Order: sequence, then C-alpha cells, then structure tokens
Amino acid sequence: MLGRFLGVQTKLSLCSPLIRYFSRRSVGIVGMPNIGKSTLFNALTETQKAEAKNFPFCTIEPNVGIVSVPDPRLDQLALTAKSKRCIRTQIEFIDIAGLIKGASEGKAQQGLGNKFLANIRSVSCIIQVIRCFDDPDICHVDGTCDPIRDIETIESELLLADLEVINRKKLKKKNFSQDEQMFMDTLNKLENALVEGTPIHGLDLTLKEKDLIKQLGFLTTKKSIYVCNIGEDDLPDGNKNFELVQQFAKSRNMIALPVCAKLESEASMLDEETRSTILDTYGLKETGLQKIIKSSYDLLNLITFYTVGPEETRAWNVKKDSLVPQAAGEIHTDMENGFIKADTVNYADLLSFNCDEDAARKAKKLRPEGPKYVVQDGDVFHFKFKAK
Repeated sequence: MLGRFLGVQTKLSLCSPLIRYFSRRSVGIVGMPNIGKSTLFNALTETQKAEAKNFPFCTIEPNVGIVSVPDPRLDQLALTAKSKRCIRTQIEFIDIAGLIKGASEGKAQQGLGNKFLANIRSVSCIIQVIRCFDDPDICHVDGTCDPIRDIETIESELLLADLEVINRKKLKKKNFSQDEQMFMDTLNKLENALVEGTPIHGLDLTLKEKDLIKQLGFLTTKKSIYVCNIGEDDLPDGNKNFELVQQFAKSRNMIALPVCAKLESEASMLDEETRSTILDTYGLKETGLQKIIKSSYDLLNLITFYTVGPEETRAWNVKKDSLVPQAAGEIHTDMENGFIKADTVNYADLLSFNCDEDAARKAKKLRPEGPKYVVQDGDVFHFKFKAK
C-alpha cells in the first residue's frame, strides 16, 4: 500500500503555531474532503456548528464539540437514588479539515496539509469517515467513489508523516549514549514497520519503547475505527462499498460502522419520540451515533465509575486498569493525594438494594477498598480522603 508513495520527499513542518491542543478524551473526525465529516459532527453534537457544503475544504479550522455519553446504568442509579441532578461523562469530538494526497508534504489546499496533520496529532484517537454512498450530485475530490482508495490515501499520509518525524530525529543524532542508542534502535524498529505499511499502534512495543517515543506525537499510534457514510436507501445493513470496508477492517482487527450522516444529522434536531419513529422506520435498534460514541469510548480505553447521592448522581471515566486513587483524582487531585479508602459496590448490586448503602454493606456487597484496588467498570465509589 505504501510502496507507491515512498519516492516522495516529505517536508512535514511541526511548527507550534499550527498545533491546536485538545483534551485527553478527544476523538478526531478525519477523512477525505466532502465525504460527510462535518454532517456527522453536527449530528453528534446536535448542532449546525460545522459548515457542510457540496465543495471540498468548506472546513478549514477544526470544529470542537462536547458530546455526552449515553448511559442507561446512570439513568437507573439517578432514578432509584432520587437524585436532583444526573451528570454524564463526556467526550470531545473534533471535526478536522479534509486530508488529501500530499498532506504530509504540506501540499494540501492552500498549503494547509501541515495544519491538518498537526490537528490530528493533537487528538487521542481517530474516527475515519469513508464515503460509501454513490451520488453524482456530490463531488468527490478524486472524481469517483472508491472507499479502499480513500482509506489508503489517508493512512499513507499518516505513515509518511511519521516517517518524516523519524528522519528528522535521526539526522540530528550522530554520537549516542546508551539510552540514546536504545532510542535510535526503537526509531529504526518503527521505521521498518512504517515502510512495510504497518502503523505504530499495530506493533508490540515494550513499556520502555513506548515511553521513549511518547513525546514525538506519532500519528499512527492513534487507534481508529472506520465510519462508512451510506445513503438512506442502504440502511440498516449497508451496501457493497460498506462490505468492502468491513472486510478490509476485519483484516486489520478493526471495526467498520455503517452510518447515514445526513439522516442522523436531521434526526438529531428532532424530539426523542420522532427519533424513535425514524429508527423503527429504518429497522434500527439504535442510532449510528450511539454506536460511534460507544466505539469511541472503547478506543479511548475508558471505563465508567459512579458517585451516587440525593443531590447528584454522576458518571466519571478513567483509563482501564487504573487504581482507585486515580479514579478519585478524576474528581479532584486532593482526593487522590490524600486517598485513604473507597467504599465500593457494583452498580447492579446497589440497585438491588434501592441505592441503600447501609443495606448493601450489611449484605457484604459494599466493601472498603485500599489504594491497590483496580477499578472495575460499573463500580460505585464513596471516597474517604484526608485533605493535605
């Protein structure tokens, strides 16, 4: 896939004025120009914030939106606890301008290729939107609808950009200390993989190797999913183009989701009852947006824990395999620094006792956990800490 691009001499700029930084819970929406990225962003954020027009590069500056994560468990807890407020976890979605062949050389429209890549560099993971609908009235930057070609174009540009970062680092180094030699060996390992078309996130790197490269902002370290933009007539199962992408995704241990961005955007502006009617009409059990949000949550490697009370029931997120003091730190750093213990109960067990912690404790379903406890998805915590 990458071979036909390797003759190109790349000139990636990493100048700081191009870079915009996003949160550590951010998902970049990327793809070719004019394939429905901004329409999908508008649907996710339930706004018309992003301009969606029938011409390439109608998005230049990234659009940023905060999206609440649907959570039936949270709804049940808040209802049972009779909480005054119910607060969901959130993910930041960024609609990034379309990427085309030559972006890694700064050759995109109006010289913005470097800027597009810099914005991708600043997100945590990627949704790659693929045009899978045929519509002669909507132009494609390459003239025809070819989803696999589009995927290869985008991913080749990301690979080439990472190769340029490696080349720049290697040119700066002449004589090496032992640690620097390990760093260079790691760069060589990455370079060999990238030349073969393997993204960095597909490599089995040691913790030391990951630590050595984490400040370099490699684009292909970011995990991604394919979102296939199909027409209304192709719902609910997709079309031949979607099937091609689905097979391609399976070969890479990735997932592909069929979504009609136009329908989702229109439905997002309607009331809940009308949305449900639309779902039934198209034979959908849930919206494509719900699938995207759930998949993004998994891409970010997040799990959910809860705090429950009469004033507020709230969902929080933390990275998988985090220890309980780190979960406390998501609420406030003082709670992490002064952590003592956490009264802990699974959400389903707490619901079975009508959110009565004393009853759950008597039944030995609620127990104290110390600082070495690994947070489990669905835990409900009552933190004990000493302010320092």
